[in-house]
Amino acid sequence: MEFYPADAPIPEETRTDRLLLRPLRATDVALDYDALMSSAEHLRRWSQSTWPADDFTLDQNRADLQRHEREHAGREAFTFTVLNPEATRCLGCVYLRSLWPEVAQLCAGATYAAGVRFWVRAAEVANDLDTHLLATLRGWFAAEWPFACVVFAVSHHEPHQAALMSEAGLKRAAFTLADGRAWWAFCRENGKQSPV
Repeated sequence: MEFYPADAPIPEETRTDRLLLRPLRATDVALDYDALMSSAEHLRRWSQSTWPADDFTLDQNRADLQRHEREHAGREAFTFTVLNPEATRCLGCVYLRSLWPEVAQLCAGATYAAGVRFWVRAAEVANDLDTHLLATLRGWFAAEWPFACVVFAVSHHEPHQAALMSEAGLKRAAFTLADGRAWWAFCRENGKQSPV
């Protein structure tokens, strides 16, 4: 299956009363860096890695954002920043990419499918921003994106995010990447040809 149709437009943004989702740009470096470093420990659990390290620099973050911007322009992967409605504060990030081979069977028969991961600032979890973001993404994917199947991936070290997915009625399946990191995949019960 393919990730994204070559002739399909890429949705530019979506808004709610709580957030703005738009493509992440290198010019967002200061806002993004503030969000990353305010939630570094949370992000290490979320990614099952040492990123971002305590000594992670603004320049290193700029390089990451430049890479995401290139991938977005090349339709290889799409990265969206989660901002407050005024676009003055970064609240998190959303990553859309081709499916991991380990979960491709969940979207068997789908022409276009995406693997999705997202995070919000640790301080925003208490305000249920992650719940709001998940609902926003599901509606946006169903209304504006050409994906026949979307799989949300959640680290085994993130039971809160896993519970959030289950409460939204998404079916859970376990998978392990080639590097040994264990994840949960979440999609609709029927799995196949499902927008969310």
